[in-house]
Amino acid sequence: MARVDFTPLTPLSFLARSSAVWPDKQAVVYGDESWTYKDFADEVQIMAKALAASGIERGDRVAYVMPNVPHMLAAHYAVPLLGGILVAVNTRLSAEEITYILRHSEAKVVVVDGGLLDVVARAVGDVDTVSDVVLIDDEVAGERAASDVRDAVGERLIDLAAFRDRAAGAADQEWAVPDEDEHMCLNYTSGTTGRPKGVLYSHRGAYLNSFGEIVHSGFTRDSRYLWTLPMFHCNGWCTTWAITAIGGTHVCLREVRGDAIWKLLRDEGITHLNGAPTVLTAIAHDPSAGPLDDPVVITTAGAPPAPATILGMEDLGFEIVHVYGLTEVYGPYSVCEPQEAWDGLDREMRAKLLSRQGVGMVQAERMRVVDTDMNDVPANGETMGEIAMRGNNVMAGYYKDPDGTKLAFDGGWFHTGDLGVMHPDGYVELRDRAKDVVISGGENISTVEVEQALMSHPAVLEVAVIGVPDEKWGEVPKGFVKLKDGAKATSEELIEHVKVKIARYKAPKAVEFVVELPKTSTGKIQKFALRDAEWGEGAKRIQG
Repeated sequence: MARVDFTPLTPLSFLARSSAVWPDKQAVVYGDESWTYKDFADEVQIMAKALAASGIERGDRVAYVMPNVPHMLAAHYAVPLLGGILVAVNTRLSAEEITYILRHSEAKVVVVDGGLLDVVARAVGDVDTVSDVVLIDDEVAGERAASDVRDAVGERLIDLAAFRDRAAGAADQEWAVPDEDEHMCLNYTSGTTGRPKGVLYSHRGAYLNSFGEIVHSGFTRDSRYLWTLPMFHCNGWCTTWAITAIGGTHVCLREVRGDAIWKLLRDEGITHLNGAPTVLTAIAHDPSAGPLDDPVVITTAGAPPAPATILGMEDLGFEIVHVYGLTEVYGPYSVCEPQEAWDGLDREMRAKLLSRQGVGMVQAERMRVVDTDMNDVPANGETMGEIAMRGNNVMAGYYKDPDGTKLAFDGGWFHTGDLGVMHPDGYVELRDRAKDVVISGGENISTVEVEQALMSHPAVLEVAVIGVPDEKWGEVPKGFVKLKDGAKATSEELIEHVKVKIARYKAPKAVEFVVELPKTSTGKIQKFALRDAEWGEGAKRIQG
C-alpha cells in the first residue's frame, strides 16, 4: 500500500505552491522587467520542456553561466523539474577553468548570458558532451553576443526564442520527484587545493536548508530580496528557493556596485540582501550611502566580519545576521544567534561577540571543534581544533571522487579544514584556515594555484603566495618571488602573466622580489614567517 504519511521533499514544491496561492503577486523584478508567480512558474515549465526536447534526461547535467538575472533564478527550478542536475558556474572563471568544469561534469547543455558568450565560446571548444549552447541575450549584452564569438560555437549555438520553440506541444512537468535523495545541483568549489571539486546537493538537503534561511534571515511574504550574492555560489545560499517558498520578491541585479545597490534599496523597498563582508564595506563607503528609512537585514558570511564593519552598518540602519558555512554544507550551516544579555554590553564588545561563527542553524546540528582523534576540544575559547559538521545539510559527496569523499567524511563527520575554538557558551569562533587559502571578497583563492601560475613564467625560480590585509577585500594574494640568475621581470609583468593563466581575480595584487625565501632545514618554505611580516600580531600562523 502506498504511504500516505510521506512525500519526497523538494524545493520544486515551493514554486508550485506560491504560483497557486499568489499567482498575481510580484515574484521577480529586473529593471523594467517583472514576473508574477504565475509568470515565473510558466517560464520554468517552458525551459524544462525545452531542455527535455533537447535530450536532457534524469541525472543529466545542465550548466548555466549567467549573472544574477531572472533566467538564472528560473534555472534553479527548470533543470531539476525534469530530473536534471544544475551546474551553476562561477561567472568570474577563465575559459580554461570553465572547460574543466564542463568536462568534469559532462554537461550536455550550456545556457549562457550574452555578456559571457565570448569566454564560454572559448571554453566549450571541443568539449564533446555539449550538444547545445543556449544564448539568453538582453539589451545590456546584445552587442557583444552579436560579435564573431558566435562562430566559435558553431551549429551548437541556439538563441532563446528558437530554444523555447522546442517546448511547443509538450505536457507540463510535475512539481515533484520520486526520491528526495536525488541529486539536483552540482556546485564546484573554488579549487582551494588545486582543481575545483564538484559538490552534490540533494532535493532534501536544499529543501531543509531553505527553511533555515527563512528562519534566521527573517524572510516573510513582504520580503523584497536584493540579489547581491551570486546565485552560482552555493545556489545563492539556497535563497533562490527560500524567497520563493515564503512568497517574497526576488530583485535581480546584474552587476554588484555600491551606487546600484543604494538606488535599489531606495527605489525597490529592499528588505534583505546577502553578501560577504566586502560587500558590506562597499555599501557603507559608497558616496550614495546614507541612513536608511527602514531597517534592512544583511546576512553575511565568507569571512568573519570585523566588529568595526558591523558597527558601521548598524549606524546606517542595517541589521546584521552573521552565518558560517562552506559549499559542502549548502552554504550557511551556523549562525551567531544574538543573546538578550548582549544588549547591555558596550557596542564594541557586542560587535565582537556577533563576529563569531556561532551555533548550528535550526535545520542543522551542532558544530563540533575536535582534535586529531575526533575528541571535542575544551570549551575554553583558547584550544584550537578542526570544525566538524554532520546532518541533513552536509553534501551527498564529491562528484567522481570517492576517495575525496571518504577522507572528508572520516569518522562519520564532515571535516571542514577550518580551525576554530569552542567558547564556554557553546559558540564557535573561527581562528584559522587549515589550508593555505586566501578569502578575498568572499571568494576562496588557492595559493597553490597562484604559485603554479607564477612558476610558469620563464624568469621565476621560486615563489610563495600568502594572503595579506586589504581594506576593501579583507585579504588579497601577494606573491614573493625569487628570479632565476640573470633573469629580469617586473611585478606588473608577472601579475599580467597570472591573469592569462587563471581567473583574473585570483592574480596577486602585489609581487615582492626576494633574494631568498625563508625555509626549514629540509627546504620547506616557511609561509608563517612571511605572514608575520605582513600581518604583525594578527598573523595567521598556518604551518604547511
